[in-house]
Amino acid sequence: MAVTVGDRDLPLAVGAAAGAVAELVGYLLVFIITSGKLRDSGLRQAFDALGGDLPTWRAVGWVFFNAHFVETQFDFGALGSTTGSFVGGEDGFTVLLYVIPPLVLVAAGLAVGQYRDVDDPAAALTGAIGIVLGYLVLVLIDLVLFEAEGTGPVFATGILLAGVVYPLVFGTIGGLVATVTD
Repeated sequence: MAVTVGDRDLPLAVGAAAGAVAELVGYLLVFIITSGKLRDSGLRQAFDALGGDLPTWRAVGWVFFNAHFVETQFDFGALGSTTGSFVGGEDGFTVLLYVIPPLVLVAAGLAVGQYRDVDDPAAALTGAIGIVLGYLVLVLIDLVLFEAEGTGPVFATGILLAGVVYPLVFGTIGGLVATVTD
C-alpha cells in the first residue's frame, strides 16, 4: 500500500514491514549478545530477591533500548528512582551494541529504497516514513512489555529516540545509499 502525498507515493506498507523487521532483528541480535550474561547478573538476582520477577527477555529489552541511548528508569518505591544504562562503563555491555540499531535501520532503508527503486533524496525520506511507522509500533509495544514494577525504559525518550529519531535518520540514510546503488 502506498499513500500519495502531492506527486509522491509513500510506500507505507513496505516501509512499515521493513521497520518492524528491523526492530525485531535488532532485539534478537541484542538478545544473542547479552542474554547469557543477563541470566546470571547481579541485577536480576537483586530484582528477584526483592520479590520481583525479571525474565531475561525483559532485561534484554532494557539493554535494547539502552542501545538507542534510552536509559532504564529504576523505581525503588519510597527510596526514589534513578536512571542508568547497561551499555558501556566498567560493568556494562560492549559499546558496540550502539551500532546494532543504526545498522538494522540502514539495512531497512536500503531494502525499501531498492524495492521502490528510489533515485532521489526526497524519495529516500518518504521511504523512511514507513520505516518509522513499523518501528514505532513495536517500540510502543515493547515499552509496555519491558516495564516491570515501575522499572523499564524511560517512556518519553523511548518514543522520541527509539521510535522516531533512529528510524527516521537511519532509514533515510539507507534510502540515500539505495539512490546510488543499482
